[in-house]
Amino acid sequence: MFQAREFYDRHIRKVNIYWVLIIGFIALTFVAGESSLYKHYVYTTEIYRLEREIKQSRDEIEASRRKLRDLHTNREGLERFGREEYLMKKANEDLFIVK
Repeated sequence: MFQAREFYDRHIRKVNIYWVLIIGFIALTFVAGESSLYKHYVYTTEIYRLEREIKQSRDEIEASRRKLRDLHTNREGLERFGREEYLMKKANEDLFIVK
């Protein structure tokens, strides 16, 4: 019994109950529930990642559209595409592939 009273006087008596409640509330807000700060951070990070992915996809789509428009309108562009992508060549020329 003597040790419990000594422990109480030395440590617990000095603790302010309001600080304990405030720290407990902050900890509960950070961890508990579907709307916790941690989950908010995770969801926000996921949203930014998906937005970057959408922007990258849109840029790729625009580049493909430009390339397709070039193929439809420009005969030299069509010839260049055939040579680069399908390794086509004219009848009187040699083709060397360098990797």
